[in-house]
Amino acid sequence: MMRFVVTGTDTGIGKTIFSAALAGATGAPYWKPIQAGLDDETDSAVVARLANVAILPETYRLNTPASPHIAAEIDGITIDLAALTPPPGNLIVEGAGGALVPVTRTTLYADLFARWQIPAIVCARTALGTINHSLLTIEALRARGVPIHGIAFLGDAVEDSEAIIAAIGGVRRLGRLPIVDPLTPENLAAAFKANFDLANFR
Repeated sequence: MMRFVVTGTDTGIGKTIFSAALAGATGAPYWKPIQAGLDDETDSAVVARLANVAILPETYRLNTPASPHIAAEIDGITIDLAALTPPPGNLIVEGAGGALVPVTRTTLYADLFARWQIPAIVCARTALGTINHSLLTIEALRARGVPIHGIAFLGDAVEDSEAIIAAIGGVRRLGRLPIVDPLTPENLAAAFKANFDLANFR
């Protein structure tokens, strides 16, 4: 079954682009449970533009581009964790920011992932600082009992960083998605096919 949570080491590192590529390659529907920030193109809209897959509606659409816990408070919305239950079947779920971003003032995304028990794919940029950020993310997920399917790198190749993260973190190295420019559905699909083995996602 193609059922994964896509999380990351930070915000703005390319999780949504990777999610679009993975959804497009597998045909699995995409779901962003909480969208915080509506002024620019939403993550669901990005995936819809880049991958020909079903897009499930967000459970919460918050106006402020911030951590969901504070964005919801600003909007006067109470996030009901019970409403954030993933539907059954094939699914690509994308979190927000890093794995320890607060959903509410008492629950982090990693806590939700632990409840769901859906294998997580950690997205990590390859730029300076990624070893520390990646290993901390892996430890935080493991401490909560989140199953980790593997790690996907984003950006230019940095072989030693990628290798040592996978080795010390004890995670499967799934591949690396390079910067895709121009970012079109065709170019993204080609880049994913050239750098990832779909057999590693089954």
